[in-house]
This record gives sequence, structure tokens and C-alpha cells, in this order.
Amino acid sequence: MKLLIVLALIGVLVAFTGAGYFMLKRGADRGQMARALAWRVGLSIGLFVFILLAYALGWIEPRTLAS
Repeated sequence: MKLLIVLALIGVLVAFTGAGYFMLKRGADRGQMARALAWRVGLSIGLFVFILLAYALGWIEPRTLAS
């Protein structure tokens, strides 16, 4: 479960980095940047929905910090 969440977060960072690269590259097609940002948004929303679903199904539980 943790591995899947970490991989999704890495995917979000890769898409965000790709969008930044296409934004700064001279003569780059703006469609590539928009596509990379769309992937980032899609992955972020998918990860959020997955975490909510996993919580609702009892796959993950919140932890409290004991003092």
C-alpha cells in the first residue's frame, strides 16, 4: 500500500518536472507542457481518490502520535 502511494507521488513529481522542463525549453511545444500538467493533475486526483477509498474500505487507518 505504501509503495503504491510513494510510486504515485514520484509520478506526480516526474510529471511536474517534465512540465517545468517544457516550460523553460526554448521553442518547445506548449502542448507538451499542458499534457505533462494534465498528467500531474490526473495523478494527484487519482491518488486522493485512492486514499479516500482505501480509508473507507479499511485498508489504511489513521495513526496518532503518542506522547
